[in-house]
Amino acid sequence: MSKPVIYNEMYAAVDIVRPHYLAYAAWLKDKPLDFLRQKQREADTLFARLGITFTVYGDDDGVERMIPFDIIPRIISAEDWKIVADGARQRVRALNAFLKDIYHGQEIVKAGIVPASQISNNPAYRPEMQGVKVPGDVYAHIAGVDIVKTGEKQFYVLEDNLRTPSGVSYMLENRKMMMRLFPELFSRMPVAPVDHYCDVLLDNLRAVAPRRDGQPTVVVMTPGAYNSAYFEHAFLAQQMGVEIVEGQDMFVADDIVYLRTTDGPQRVDVIYRRVDDDFLDPLAFREDSMLGVPGLFNAYRAGNVTLANAIGTGVADDKSTYLYVPQMIEFYLNEKPVIDNVPTYRLGNPDDLGYVLNHLSELVVKEVHGSGGYGMLVGPTSTRQQIENFRKIIEANPANYIAQPTLALSACPTFADADVVPRHVDLRPYVLSGKTVTLVPGGLTRVALREGSLVVNSSQGGGTKDTWILEDH
Repeated sequence: MSKPVIYNEMYAAVDIVRPHYLAYAAWLKDKPLDFLRQKQREADTLFARLGITFTVYGDDDGVERMIPFDIIPRIISAEDWKIVADGARQRVRALNAFLKDIYHGQEIVKAGIVPASQISNNPAYRPEMQGVKVPGDVYAHIAGVDIVKTGEKQFYVLEDNLRTPSGVSYMLENRKMMMRLFPELFSRMPVAPVDHYCDVLLDNLRAVAPRRDGQPTVVVMTPGAYNSAYFEHAFLAQQMGVEIVEGQDMFVADDIVYLRTTDGPQRVDVIYRRVDDDFLDPLAFREDSMLGVPGLFNAYRAGNVTLANAIGTGVADDKSTYLYVPQMIEFYLNEKPVIDNVPTYRLGNPDDLGYVLNHLSELVVKEVHGSGGYGMLVGPTSTRQQIENFRKIIEANPANYIAQPTLALSACPTFADADVVPRHVDLRPYVLSGKTVTLVPGGLTRVALREGSLVVNSSQGGGTKDTWILEDH
């Protein structure tokens, strides 16, 4: 099998720089490696001082780890960004329509497009949400859409993240870091700002508050300081100027949620929750949850509080539901997808299963409910033994897996192994739904720091870099 051609985002050929990288390339060519090493050390020191870490559960080396940050930005032209932004917005509009539909009339099931079992058998489906009206019909207020580039104007969606998508704090901190390290670059290049993200988020959350009188009270609900994404929870609350709270800080009376304060109870209108469905309310879901608020679901069902994202959104971001998103776009929006899915094999289908088992060394196999790079096989970079072990796991429960061809992810210049080298990247833009569906011009670029690796997840050794969208002048 011939090796795929890797699209280099900076170079069209040896020494031929693509137009959107020209200004950066001119700046970079005069910079010695020692200068870049020093800047990388400064960045690492500052990130460590800020305490920007994440948790790798089950890791023997310790709990807290810093996500590697790369000082070479990823630069995206205005034309490419339009494709990404239009595609991500379209996708989230369709997914919100799908969530409203499955918790009400299920017209897409009646039309024979999505099987009923795809919903009812999904562990993230919440029958308790049937018939519940949510403000503005918005279920996924914050969504992260993972997109890869494989060639000139060629993009694919890898997956949708609608439950509690994380990583936006890295997008914002990465930009702050780059402005601190390389201020001169921002005067040379028309880089679109991202620092208004939290203002847009707060406006969108207030727009879906149940009460229309006065200024709605918004809070960020966290499982606590030991959660892997606690830094992000605290960061977003601080940037929005709202309280960060745990379940024990709130109570429900007469189906209204209140925050305990030193001045007495304060009504809560919108909860940006970073707590999973199961743990939100011990009276409605897991009764052993110490993280939730007893009675919260009744208050929600009564329309007295908005939860962002809505309960039950996970049914729409599962990797088996992903297969149907192009049909959702056509069904609900009467549009063709701006960005296609990656061609996907459903292993519950005997024909697909047979093909995949015969071609494991060429494919990427993912667990339907998996995330973070776990529960997956990257065939081309796996040993024969790893492939055979994974074959047994698939055969034990084929319907739990999908498979996709190994995409030739584009590569960006990256400061790795003390040199500037190409490494594979993906992009997670963050789509905000409230009064409108918007996204700031940027996103989290994740980079596979190991040579040849296609796995960009931080839990699997990936890092992040700042994403520069060039404004069209």
